[in-house]
Amino acid sequence: MSEPATVDTPLKKLVGEKTAKALAAHLDLHTAGDLVYHFPRRYDERGEHTDIRSLDVGEQVTVLAQVQRTAVRPMRQRRGNLLEVTVGDGSGGVLTLTFFGNQAWRERELRPGRWGLFAGKVTEFRGKRQLNGPEYVLLGEGGDGEAAANDDIEEFAGALIPVYPAAAAVPTWVIARCVRVVLDTFTPPDDPLPSAVRAGRKLVGLGAALSEIHRPSSKEALHQARRRLKWDEAFAVQVTLVQRKHRAADWPARPRPARPGGLLEAFDARLPYELTAGQREVGVEIAADLAAGHPMHRLLQGEVGSGKTVVALRAMLQVVDAGGQAALLAPTEVLAAQHHRGMLDLLGPLGRAGELGAAEHATRVELVTGSLGAAARRRALGEVASGATGIVLGTHALLYEGVDFADLGLVVVDEQHRFGVEQRDALRAKADQPPHVLVMTATPIPRTVAMTVYGDLEVSTLSQLPRGRSPIASHVVPAAEKPAYLDRAWRRLREEVTAGHQAYVVCPRIGDGPGAEEEPPPEDDNGRRAPLAVTEVAPLLAEGPLHGLRIGVLHGRLPADEKDAVMRSFAAGDLDVLVATTVIEVGVDVPNATVMIVLDADRFGVSQLHQLRGRVGRGAAAGLCLLVSEAPEGSSARERLDAVASTSDGFKLAELDLEQRREGDVLGATQSGHRSHLRLLSLRRDADLIREARAEAITLIEDDPELTRNPALAASVAALVDEDRAEYLEKG
Repeated sequence: MSEPATVDTPLKKLVGEKTAKALAAHLDLHTAGDLVYHFPRRYDERGEHTDIRSLDVGEQVTVLAQVQRTAVRPMRQRRGNLLEVTVGDGSGGVLTLTFFGNQAWRERELRPGRWGLFAGKVTEFRGKRQLNGPEYVLLGEGGDGEAAANDDIEEFAGALIPVYPAAAAVPTWVIARCVRVVLDTFTPPDDPLPSAVRAGRKLVGLGAALSEIHRPSSKEALHQARRRLKWDEAFAVQVTLVQRKHRAADWPARPRPARPGGLLEAFDARLPYELTAGQREVGVEIAADLAAGHPMHRLLQGEVGSGKTVVALRAMLQVVDAGGQAALLAPTEVLAAQHHRGMLDLLGPLGRAGELGAAEHATRVELVTGSLGAAARRRALGEVASGATGIVLGTHALLYEGVDFADLGLVVVDEQHRFGVEQRDALRAKADQPPHVLVMTATPIPRTVAMTVYGDLEVSTLSQLPRGRSPIASHVVPAAEKPAYLDRAWRRLREEVTAGHQAYVVCPRIGDGPGAEEEPPPEDDNGRRAPLAVTEVAPLLAEGPLHGLRIGVLHGRLPADEKDAVMRSFAAGDLDVLVATTVIEVGVDVPNATVMIVLDADRFGVSQLHQLRGRVGRGAAAGLCLLVSEAPEGSSARERLDAVASTSDGFKLAELDLEQRREGDVLGATQSGHRSHLRLLSLRRDADLIREARAEAITLIEDDPELTRNPALAASVAALVDEDRAEYLEKG
């Protein structure tokens, strides 16, 4: 009798060295635990049909289908015959399987009426979908029964046939066979869910769930197995976040209460506009957090243009009033410089301590970026270290050794999703005691994502736009179907410039030359042309439809001083049109810019398009955003653009974005470089389950903060959030 397998047993001991090597090389599966937690993607059912008509060209698929007919014909270009097998799903969808060479045995095997699983890459030839030389396994139905006895397909004996995430070299039935071998001797780990939670939520045991998810005895058993395993994922994440929040509440922090008659009061008195009700409400929440004896840990989310920067500046002034310093970390030099100019304008004499005409209780505002000259850097860092500078703005340059603070009381992180936990912690470590932390995002976050990804933060939301913001009209320009519409778009841009306004043209790519971030290949797998590039589009526009206009170029590969010079020129009105990448996505504020044309708009994500659109309509004149695309009508890409054009509600769009992105991307698992541990949980579909898991986690952590009485759960949490994976929990 073979030894029992555990989660740590190497696969080569169970399935043989050759198969184990293939599983490791193609699917990153190394142990029995890896394989047992490699869950089926879906289940095909005898008598039900795979929808062959919905298959996309270029997709690697496994289909359950029935052989309809076979035909053999000689090949024209070379010797031998071609076997063509037509298979169907029973609902009208057909697929051609092609096999090259003389394979009479295959013709005998693939008799009409036989059902099988067929795996390969979908191609198209003369309007017909086909699989060339697919791997397959026959299921014996409609035959004489010999296949049903074959050991290779024993795993398909049940009515529900598991279809696994697979690779060309390791098809789904090979994985199913390996899973069967492993499950025959597998001893599941200690159940991580406390027995009270299992009983209270009527959840099946872990061993039964792992068995049923691979070899379901019924649809109900499969449902219960999936529900139980989703609970494991949701509960481990929520316990981690609740535990982190619980520990943070015990950290000491220096209270920074509001000071009557200080900078903040003077700032409010000189603001040229009235704060919105939302800004005042969030301001009260933050002020109370700053006055407390433990660190604030708050997420501020708000629509593009909802006034987050003013809220953050008021918090910074409260800390300066209380004798501390505040630092704002921005993801790009363009954004850091924009914040610097904007805050100096808002503060006026309150931000010019030591200068002629400064207010009595003024502070200094310094910009620290990597492109500062040596002398300017020494002076700026000296002011920060001495405490003479109350507010410091910068990029990751703030994290470097040699940037010291006299008394860092507040860290504001703008566009939180651009930073990893290590960077935020490096800035935090520059304070004697944990500083208060405010993280901001202009990408609206669906409620379940906020609860799951930012569950250790208090969340404040600004949904109201300040008075004076103009509406933005958005339209899709179908360039392939109606080229005249694109010509009209360029004329519309010229009309805005003639009226004294400015415009953006956004491209998905920088262009030729090394060093571009996320530079794509010339063509993708489906043969689409390369995305349009700034360095190629700008001269074409200058010679063509925008001839005679003053055009500037902005992208991430330009030197920092050049980027800043271009932005200053555009802000000053010295340029009519800015051709740029998404470097303008956040923080760029030019009220005179009224029109934006996004080229190859289908290459951008929903939230990215919403962010970009927020760069126009920031002044008194209405904004116009034109989304240019060659995506055909009815395609998912076109539907996505139509949805963006149809609403300016960022929260609705965030829900749409969540529907269209893989869960792992939402949770940042892609950025952390690891296979996500969240295999079944859907932030969109499982919102109720996540809420229940959070409630149970709060109850448990209040009773057992360090999980000393729940060692199996502690081990499960440690596996989910080890040092390498902690990052995804703090990124959005």
